[in-house]
Amino acid sequence: MSVDTASRADRAEELRNALVDIIVADHEDKGLRMPAEVERAMRTVPREAFTPGVSLEEAYENTAVITNRRGAEATSSVSAPYLIAEMLGQAFDALGGLAGRDVLEIGSGGYNASLLRELVGSAGSVTTVDIDPQVTDRASSCLEKAGYDDVTVVCADAEHPVEPGRRFDLVIVTAGAWDISPAWREQLIDSGVIVVPLRTFGMTRSWALRRCGDRLVSHSHRQCGFVSMQGDGAHQMRYVDIADGVHLRLDEDQRTAPDVLAGLVADILASPRDEAWAGVSLPPPTVLADLDLWLATRLSREAGEFVILTAQEAAVESGTVAPSWRFGAPATLDEGTFSYRSALRWTGRKFDLGAYAHGPEAAAAAGRMVEHMRAWLEAGSPAPALQILPARTPDGDLPDGTVLDKRHSRIVLTFPTITSR
Repeated sequence: MSVDTASRADRAEELRNALVDIIVADHEDKGLRMPAEVERAMRTVPREAFTPGVSLEEAYENTAVITNRRGAEATSSVSAPYLIAEMLGQAFDALGGLAGRDVLEIGSGGYNASLLRELVGSAGSVTTVDIDPQVTDRASSCLEKAGYDDVTVVCADAEHPVEPGRRFDLVIVTAGAWDISPAWREQLIDSGVIVVPLRTFGMTRSWALRRCGDRLVSHSHRQCGFVSMQGDGAHQMRYVDIADGVHLRLDEDQRTAPDVLAGLVADILASPRDEAWAGVSLPPPTVLADLDLWLATRLSREAGEFVILTAQEAAVESGTVAPSWRFGAPATLDEGTFSYRSALRWTGRKFDLGAYAHGPEAAAAAGRMVEHMRAWLEAGSPAPALQILPARTPDGDLPDGTVLDKRHSRIVLTFPTITSR
C-alpha cells in the first residue's frame, strides 16, 4: 500500500468515526438508542467506496449523496447516514436482532446492502434489487470493490416478486412508497418485518411493520424523506402553485381538480389573515411530526379538502405564508376559507402552537385547527400507530381509525393514548 493510499484510508476512518459519533449523539437527542451492532457496522463499512466522484469529506457528511438524476429530479442516492442508521435500528429492534436473517432490500445503491451484510453475518443473506440497470451495475461494482461480493444484486421491478416462492425475515425499502405492494407482504415470513418510507396524507414516515397473516402492524416509525418509487409502484405526487414560491402538495384522492384548487386558494391567500393560538408553553423536545399526522386524520374527516402547504424560503421570508415547516404543513380548504398550521410562537425557550387562516370564516377555521392541537396535547401527545390490510378487506373487518384507501391496501391510522400503550 502506498503512502498516499494509507493516508487516504486513515483519513477515511477518521471521518467515518467522527460521523458515527455525530449520529450516536443525534440518536440520544431524539431519545433513541443505536444498537451496538448497527454502530459497529457503520464504523466498519467504507462509505467512500459507494460515493465515487465525491471527496472523502462529502462522502462522510451526514446528508444524502445524489448518484443519479433524470433532468432536475433525483432518481437515486446514497441515503443520509443518520436515516440509514435509524431504519436499520428499526429493523434490528423489531426483529430482536439481524444476525442470521435473510434480507431483501428494495432500492439499491450498495452502501445500505453492505451494512446489512455486516449485520446478518455469515449465516444470513442480503438480496438487493433496483429497477434501474445503471444503479444495479454501479452497486455490483462498488460492492465488489468494497469486499461484499456475496450480496445478490437483482435488476427488476420490485413491485412484483423478486424470487417467487422465497421468503425473507426482513424487507427494507429505500425509496419513497405511496402504497404497499402485495408482493412485499407475501415475500415476508409470518412475523417478518418490513421497514418502508410510506406516504400517508402526503407525509412520509419510515414505518417498521410486522406481518400478522394478511395484515401489517406497526412497531415503530421515524420521520424521513426519500426519492420516489419508480416502475409499476410509482404514484405521481401533484403540486399546484398558489402564489410565488408557495405550493399545495396533493397526494391522496383530493376531490377538487388541481387547477380549480389553485385558483381558489390563490384568491383566498390574498385576503387578510386571522390567527389562533393554543395558549400553551411547550419545550423544544416535543415531537410535532406526530401532531401533523394527528391533524391530517382529524381534518380529513371534516368537510373541505385536506392538503399539504409547502413554500420556498423567499416566500416565507417575505411573509406570504408562515407555515410550521416550509417543506410540508397540514392545511385545509373549506368553503372559501384556507387554514394551515403556523410557525411556532416562541417566548424564551418555550413555544406555543397556532394556526393561520384566510377567507370569510378565517377566525373560526383557525380556531378549529387549534382545538385539534389542544386535543392532541390533552391526549398526552400520542404517537400514531398503523395497520395495513388488503384492498379487498370489508369495512366491518377494519380496526377503528382513519382509513386511507390505496391501490393495493387499506391503511388504518390510530393514535393510542398514553394510558393504553
